[in-house]
Amino acid sequence: MKNKLSLIVFLLFLALTYSSCKRNHSCFDAQLYQKYKGSICTEDCPGFIGCDGKEYCNECIANTQGIRGK
Repeated sequence: MKNKLSLIVFLLFLALTYSSCKRNHSCFDAQLYQKYKGSICTEDCPGFIGCDGKEYCNECIANTQGIRGK
């Protein structure tokens, strides 16, 4: 019984982890990343919300990570 419960908890954990990873990488743009990966960005921080829902300091910084705007 204890092994079955542990297995169920583990499988639930894997399912949640997979779904969150898939969701976080759904807006990653490899072409944008390649274009901006070596860019030097200013440190001004007006705030920029990426398509992944996270706040970045500015659009340039988000672009260097391959993240588009919402």
